[in-house]
Amino acid sequence: MTPAPHAPPQDWPKLPWLVALVAGIALPAFAMVMQPNASATRSLADLAAPIMAVALMGAGMIAAAATGRMGIGVAFALAAGTGLVLLALMLGLPSLQHGLFVAFAIGVASLSFSARGALFARSIGERGWWIAVAIIAGEGAILFTAMASPGALPSWLLALLPAQWASSAMQTAMRGTASGVAIWELLALAGTAGATLIVAALWPRRWPYLIMFSTWIILSMMVWQQPAFV
Repeated sequence: MTPAPHAPPQDWPKLPWLVALVAGIALPAFAMVMQPNASATRSLADLAAPIMAVALMGAGMIAAAATGRMGIGVAFALAAGTGLVLLALMLGLPSLQHGLFVAFAIGVASLSFSARGALFARSIGERGWWIAVAIIAGEGAILFTAMASPGALPSWLLALLPAQWASSAMQTAMRGTASGVAIWELLALAGTAGATLIVAALWPRRWPYLIMFSTWIILSMMVWQQPAFV
């Protein structure tokens, strides 16, 4: 007997929206303003990309999980990403030579993270956004550790994280080299988004989770095998 799907949240409580605003906009903006100055070895794009990736995850995943609507998560993540790009430009990021690619990277990441949030809402219900917060905290901690201490974490671990995929894609785009590893990471984000949507559409059946986890592992291996990764 298959369990009945949880009903998506019927109202929009204030707490998850407050958390989404803090995790997706306020804290990332503060971190970007307070980050150390760029150096010869680490450009502003290198420093800003992980912050933007976690911001997109915080805005899109929590908003989608809190409302049960993927579109709302995507819209909120796009707004957060756009605002942070403008802030980075104000802080000294050179004019974007591949602005469309940056926008595309933000869009794909927003879709991927929001799809996960919508699945949490469908499978767990009103508590889904708490799962989103836990995942964001975990992936964010790993990303910021890697940013603070390059080489401290194994590349295979970073290759497993969708937040790292988004970070590398935006980093590559903001550097002005819209090729190479970013393509694979964008494909990984898009692929996991598609697999997640399949699971959400077929819920409460559990076997589609095999598709989602298999897709995640295969795409992670493809990203890890790229010479330019991390």
